[in-house]
Amino acid sequence: MHNISDESPLVAERVAPMAPPLPGPATISYNRKGLVMNGSQPRGYSRVSTSAKDLWERLFDEGYKADVYINTDNGGIIYAHANILGMASHVMKGMLKKSKRRGRQQSISIRGVPHDAVRVFIRYLYSSCYEKEEMEEFVLPLLVLSHTFVVPQLKQACVQQLEQGLLTIENVIDIFQLALLCDAPRLSFICHRMIHRNLKAVSATEGWQVMKQSHPVLEKVLLQSVIDEDNRRKQRIRKINERKIYLQLYEAMEALIHICRDGCKTIGPHDKDFKANQSPCNYAACKGLELLVRHFAGCKLRVPGGCIHCKRMWQLLELHSRLCANSDSCRVPLCRSYPLSLAGLAGMGTDIDIDQAKEVKYGPGSN
Repeated sequence: MHNISDESPLVAERVAPMAPPLPGPATISYNRKGLVMNGSQPRGYSRVSTSAKDLWERLFDEGYKADVYINTDNGGIIYAHANILGMASHVMKGMLKKSKRRGRQQSISIRGVPHDAVRVFIRYLYSSCYEKEEMEEFVLPLLVLSHTFVVPQLKQACVQQLEQGLLTIENVIDIFQLALLCDAPRLSFICHRMIHRNLKAVSATEGWQVMKQSHPVLEKVLLQSVIDEDNRRKQRIRKINERKIYLQLYEAMEALIHICRDGCKTIGPHDKDFKANQSPCNYAACKGLELLVRHFAGCKLRVPGGCIHCKRMWQLLELHSRLCANSDSCRVPLCRSYPLSLAGLAGMGTDIDIDQAKEVKYGPGSN
């Protein structure tokens, strides 16, 4: 290696080398959806530069030195290159190894899907892009091809296209069956949810009738899953309603203790005076419970079963007596003697003097 001597001008004058130029603006930018080309809108889905994409598409379209021809339905032929197909799909590579040679050319067959769909699929293996219109037209065969030949990027693109608006009432059954065959769990879940929400309309489609004849077991599984989902929904609603009832009962118990122990604005224990500047009550159930207590104190049909409002009050008193852990010091009426009082009322059928209930004092807000 050539060494710089002490007499070198760079060393003698201690001149620093020129800095490299700053990097210029990128000619290609990428986003999450794909390629954004300078000065033009992207034609489809792509993760390669414009020039490289055009070059690969030109190679595919012109078939320059193609060494593979692909047989499709209706006698169609598509020319391609074995190296590109083998690198893009290991399934293709295995097919090419087993294919018959005719001179320097090999042949494979892809049947069961439209010729144009196969062409769109092979072009994607070259350029990693597709046209929007072609995707909308051939999304189902492309999903099958991408699953069969293990091209995960294209398979993901097909699933996204179906999820984002290509699912309809008419085709959801076909797509659901295809999603099960192509191992697309998210797509099958979305289809199943759509079928469940629109079962009446979906069951009237031609796709449902075909499935009923060709896959009766799948129809039974779908119907049973809908029944199970309805049962789970009803159970969730029942639990939600139960929680609401428990919360209301809890608030009623707290308000009852609040009225009998601390007192509220217009009702409270007999040994406490009402305060004119008392702060607003924080118990939501207090107002309704106050009206119920006032009615209970003056009702002549206080026996259980005689008055619906008194019956509610008896139920609240019973619930409190069963839950209260300090019956000896509790100031709620009948907390300690509720079982005995209830038995006496039910057995004798006569009214009794409720001394503890009379300990509740009412203010000027009484109705």
